Amino acid sequence: MTVYFTLGHARIACLSKAEAIAQILDLATAAKASYVVTPNADHIVMLEENEELRRAYAGAQLVLADGMPVVWASRLIGPTLPERVTGAELMPLLCAEASLRQLRVYFLGAAPGVAERAKRALEAQYPDLQVVGTYSPPLGFEKDPLQNQQVIERLRFARPHLIFVGLGAPKQELWMASNASLLGSGVFLGIGAAIDFCAGQVRRAPLWMQKGGLEWLFRLLQEPKRLAKRYLRDTRILAVIWRQWRQNR
Repeated sequence: MTVYFTLGHARIACLSKAEAIAQILDLATAAKASYVVTPNADHIVMLEENEELRRAYAGAQLVLADGMPVVWASRLIGPTLPERVTGAELMPLLCAEASLRQLRVYFLGAAPGVAERAKRALEAQYPDLQVVGTYSPPLGFEKDPLQNQQVIERLRFARPHLIFVGLGAPKQELWMASNASLLGSGVFLGIGAAIDFCAGQVRRAPLWMQKGGLEWLFRLLQEPKRLAKRYLRDTRILAVIWRQWRQNR
């Protein structure tokens, strides 16, 4: 029986990476389509004000902790999350399993050409991997019924078991919540920049920085103009942690 940790408006499954992967693989072959979200500090803060995002989270089949601040908060408040389960880690690990189980995968998102480079890199690593499609939809496609329908038709034609969605938050979560049910099966995973990482487009922080909760600093140094304002806003997670701790006492 899965135990859950609640932080603000997120109800997060207390699962290890191995346990999360096992559950995702079950969803991938289920008769009904579903989606998975991976909250970090930024998501927790956005959930405080974004009602549509809260509804998207409520509809997710699985909520997994992406950020170290979320894991640290669980150690303070309880129950404790075993570890981070990031989109950046899930994508290659699930591709490895998909290659063994003959599951079809699809990469949706990232800049033009990036998903195709990720496909080539992962196929070189896992020769039996079946990447049945990549697509970088145009900006604003989700607001255009015709363009959005074209994305759905691509996915219906490809019939993937695992759809890695890298559209950025909260866009990817909102899109999955609105569109996952339009497919008969398969699991959608909101994985942020994982396609960029797999393609070598963006470097991940060294392992010691990841484990120490300093991956945000590494990314800030890479993209200061884009991320500085976001990370400043994300300090508001401290207020959410304080409120949750008081509620749980």
